[in-house]
Amino acid sequence: MSKKQNFELKNDTIRANFLDLKRNHPDRLRRRLNLSWSNWGFGMEDLAASAARLSQAGIGYIELHGNHYGPDLGYRVAETRRILGDHNVKVAGVCGMFSADNDLSSNRPIQRQAALDYLKLEIPFTAEMGGTYMLVVPGACGRPVAYDDMEFERSVDGLRLVGDLFVQHKVRAAIEPIRAAEVSFCRTIADAKRFIAAVNHPGIGHINGDVYHMQVEEAHIPTAIIEAGAMLTNLHMADSNRCALGGGSLDLDTLIMALYVIGYNVDGRFVTPEPLGPGGAPYPAMWGRPDKARLDALVQQTATCFREREEAVLAS
Repeated sequence: MSKKQNFELKNDTIRANFLDLKRNHPDRLRRRLNLSWSNWGFGMEDLAASAARLSQAGIGYIELHGNHYGPDLGYRVAETRRILGDHNVKVAGVCGMFSADNDLSSNRPIQRQAALDYLKLEIPFTAEMGGTYMLVVPGACGRPVAYDDMEFERSVDGLRLVGDLFVQHKVRAAIEPIRAAEVSFCRTIADAKRFIAAVNHPGIGHINGDVYHMQVEEAHIPTAIIEAGAMLTNLHMADSNRCALGGGSLDLDTLIMALYVIGYNVDGRFVTPEPLGPGGAPYPAMWGRPDKARLDALVQQTATCFREREEAVLAS
């Protein structure tokens, strides 16, 4: 028999750890992973339609688009509670959106201030909605070219200024690493850990992983999940082609094993599909016209695939 490839050896290690957990601590496998969905990819769809879709697919949580770009914009608490309550959907967290207009790392102070003002609106909203985390990107999405060699320091200093707000509202700041094609720094789990260590604030201590970005930036996705460990609070999901789960070549089984190994099947930790489709920048989808039939199929296929593979893994 030929020697196994490196990724196969890593898969074997994670599978062995999972089987050891199953054999010695079967009680830790009883609860299933929390499945959510990031709704900003639904475009300009009415929230009630989005909530109905998730409920019909058996998804009990939503990651809300962080759309409070100013005091007059974004979801209203009472209305949002009513809509989600009507469909028995709870808020997992909020997907913070950071562009060149509100960039913690910008060399233009007005853009850094815009990022701080945005966080000051979104953090309390997240708490009022019962969300446990808010996604934070250290540098603007869609800007892969660095401003200069002080981006990291400016971002660290800026996020530290609002650290107390995360503590006050009991919301986790979830730092998201993103692939090099979309950001100028903070691209791996290790990068996120370095950033968190540099901020050095009790309110800034968690990570939002994204499997699509991890395909490019990490040597082995399940191993990176193990390395994130207790810091991982949310994991964005899409298959290898950034489409619905089951439509690409992602090794979902080993990924699920890794999540159980780190004890991810507890309150406050979520698996959150965000299949934005292949191609370059996905951000135009945020303001696009929704295609209901396509989105219905996307959600249903992804939810079905994930739960089927989860059950298959647990039965293995």
